Amino acid sequence: MRLTRLSLSFFIALTVNQSLVFASPLVDQQQIYAFYQTVFPQLPFKDYADGVYAIDADAKTSWLAINEFPPYEFELEEGKALFQKAFNNGKHYADCFSNEGIAIAQLYPQWNIKTQSITTLATAINDCRIVNHAEPLKFAEDEITKITAYMAYTSRGQKINTVIPSDPAALTAYELGKTYFYQRRGQLNFSCASCHVQNAGKFIRSEILSPALGHTTHWPAYRLKTGKLGSLHRRFIVCNTLIRAPIDKAQSPALRQLEFFLSNMSNGLTLNGPSVRK
Repeated sequence: MRLTRLSLSFFIALTVNQSLVFASPLVDQQQIYAFYQTVFPQLPFKDYADGVYAIDADAKTSWLAINEFPPYEFELEEGKALFQKAFNNGKHYADCFSNEGIAIAQLYPQWNIKTQSITTLATAINDCRIVNHAEPLKFAEDEITKITAYMAYTSRGQKINTVIPSDPAALTAYELGKTYFYQRRGQLNFSCASCHVQNAGKFIRSEILSPALGHTTHWPAYRLKTGKLGSLHRRFIVCNTLIRAPIDKAQSPALRQLEFFLSNMSNGLTLNGPSVRK
């Protein structure tokens, strides 16, 4: 697919001087959806929840077939068991979350007024462990990914509802995530937007590049390449590796800010994770 003259003008408006131009989170969301409407005019907003499969009919057929017998079922069961396992003090993860941790994943990431920082579902899990005198889990390892997968599974059908409050610190964190998304870096001089806005729908080698809308709907995702569930932050790290850019660690402030921005972009889309991706 090629950018039309109209869609190219939208892209320029979105990307020029991103670090200098401030727009509200709602305006940002409206602008990027308007841009994608020029590129994918027949695609309903709700379909962006399916990621690249919303724009690749052949791949979607295979994806739906795989999901009939999802390869992550065993990991999902392990995640449920880990979520329900009591801490040494007799408390559970359910005691740390609203609605006992069921069907709440769509509310993350969220702004924590007390700490003046972004809380993701993964950091909330570790906060719960610390309160209950358990060692925090390593973000790069499987246990926390399995727990978040189970919590995401209980939230299927819920719509993303990331709230960016008017708190100046929250807006600054959001703007930093936005800047990260549009800023070119690495030896290849790519930004997230280079692939997922400017070239969304085009091929990179044998793969079609997905639009950024919907990027936070389906995680954790079972990667056919690795044979196991992986987190959204792990995917961020892989992307930075591919463009030979400095690597920010999982759940670092930079990647939480990026997730904050992307989740706002996908507000109103339905969660369908865990899912399967190549």
